[in-house]
Amino acid sequence: MCNPACFIFTVWLIALLVYPGVPARSGDSYLKDNITVRQGDSAVLKCSVDNKVSRVAWLNRTTILFTGNEKWSLDPRVVLLNTAVNEYSIKILNVNLYDEGPYVCSILTNKKPESTKVHLIVQVPARIVNVSTDVSVNEGSNVSLMCLAIGRPEPSILWKFRSSKGNRIVTEGEYVEMTGITKDMSGSYDCITSNDISPPDVRTVQVTVNYPPVISRARSTGTAVGQKGVLWCEASAVPLADFQWFKGERRILNGFNGVKIENKGKQSMLTFFNVSEEDYGNYTCVAINTLGITNASIILYGPGAIHDVNNAALSPTCSLLLLTLLLTLSLLSKF
Repeated sequence: MCNPACFIFTVWLIALLVYPGVPARSGDSYLKDNITVRQGDSAVLKCSVDNKVSRVAWLNRTTILFTGNEKWSLDPRVVLLNTAVNEYSIKILNVNLYDEGPYVCSILTNKKPESTKVHLIVQVPARIVNVSTDVSVNEGSNVSLMCLAIGRPEPSILWKFRSSKGNRIVTEGEYVEMTGITKDMSGSYDCITSNDISPPDVRTVQVTVNYPPVISRARSTGTAVGQKGVLWCEASAVPLADFQWFKGERRILNGFNGVKIENKGKQSMLTFFNVSEEDYGNYTCVAINTLGITNASIILYGPGAIHDVNNAALSPTCSLLLLTLLLTLSLLSKF
């Protein structure tokens, strides 16, 4: 049967559970500093006692955790520490968000109840929970990227753009909005979130911008009869361009009259292994993809011939009819 001191202490514990906001008489209750731990770590809640203490207990918002050495909580993560005779402490293992809140160490001394209140704060490392998938769009389109993160304290979000030309900060916040996107905006976009609790969490979204071919380099060649001659052009395009070669209106096929056409990525080479007088003249390199078509004029000339390499490389020689036909055939081949 519970003695008067036990009864007072029991009533005090019930009052703390039912009315956690009701303070003890002045001088009987005090608030210790907040205890801050990271999610997954352990928290130690300390309570000082002396030899005048007859009963002691730990409570949280809704549960009596320990009374003396007797455990009331069913949570295996909550354990009583045997540290010192003047200390009554508990340890919470693998702390999670549900553990956050007020804890009370209740003491009965000379039939007078007292309490120490501790507030446990749980910090959560920043983590990205949703991010846009890789994007492939045509030049001129609008693009929106999203990155959502959680954490406590509230994490910050930063977007960084990485390309072959270097890195730069794009914006802060969950969203990146790009209007009228250009090929120079193609690359990797890193979403970086952090709240200084742990190393930043990073996810990457690859943005591919499709655009029609642009011939960036073309090279004419002077070669003597009987020697090897190479005409060469390069086209930037996404998706990669297909190449075709023409002399006048006539398309040149690989292997015809000992001529070789070799395409490697952005480059195409037309090789003559044994140049003849009939090979000299103006050639056209045509670059095609699903978004468009372009061409450049390149000259194969003999020793001493008068030529203008730069102008030749920039002057299209394909007729409008030929270019229209090539574009139509290219589009039809995709179906």
